[in-house]
Amino acid sequence: MSQSSSTTDNSAWPAMLTLAERELVRFFRQKNRVFGALGQPIIFWLLFSEGLKGSDLDYAHFFPGTLVMILLFTAIFATISIIEDRREGFLQSVLVAPSPRWAMVAGKILGGAAIAMIQGLLFLTLGWLTLPLESSVLEILQAVILMALIAVSLTSLGFVIAWRMDSTAGFHAIMSVFLLPMWLLSGAFFPAGSDGILGWIVRVNPLTYGVSGLRHYLKFDQGDTSEVSTALASLPVCWLVTLCFAVVVFAAAWKIAGTRSTGDLL
Repeated sequence: MSQSSSTTDNSAWPAMLTLAERELVRFFRQKNRVFGALGQPIIFWLLFSEGLKGSDLDYAHFFPGTLVMILLFTAIFATISIIEDRREGFLQSVLVAPSPRWAMVAGKILGGAAIAMIQGLLFLTLGWLTLPLESSVLEILQAVILMALIAVSLTSLGFVIAWRMDSTAGFHAIMSVFLLPMWLLSGAFFPAGSDGILGWIVRVNPLTYGVSGLRHYLKFDQGDTSEVSTALASLPVCWLVTLCFAVVVFAAAWKIAGTRSTGDLL
């Protein structure tokens, strides 16, 4: 029994890394997907920054929010592959393999988060080249670690949503009514700190604290007003909420994938 368990554990790590690598290979072979995933946020960044420059919301204000949008959309879209894998029969092959299901969950999430991080780092480099970024090396390193945590949490969220879905059209519908408002109400677009129902929704949105944390670390010579800075949550709160969100959604992904059902093999 113990030998069987040891054999299963030994096969888990290669399975996880192989699935993560497969996600990366699959992404880079789809050139249109690479262009769209990075091009759309840059276009949004340019349009929002120019269009709302008169309201003191310029390139520096929208940069952290656009960075989170890249992580959100890339990580979420990466999990669409779960639906495609099920329809093509690949997921069923993985589920009946001797490797534990946690390896499959971790592999898919690791691959999706890696794709999101690659694009996030490219956009961060673009910001460093085009804006006067004044953050220290340590602050940038901490921002990258926070980005990785956000990417893992969002990919896990996408995994939970995609696992029981059988059509990509339904997934896009969820994107429109749930995930896009989640980003808009994270302080990425509107300044945080407003009162009323909208203010409460912003406060309970876990993505708000990821955006706030990046605003703390990514400091620019222009645009970031003291009014916006004072509305941000403190850094310990940002780390705590983002970490808890990542742990909760990863555990949810692990649990939902570990619950065997007849639908898994259909």
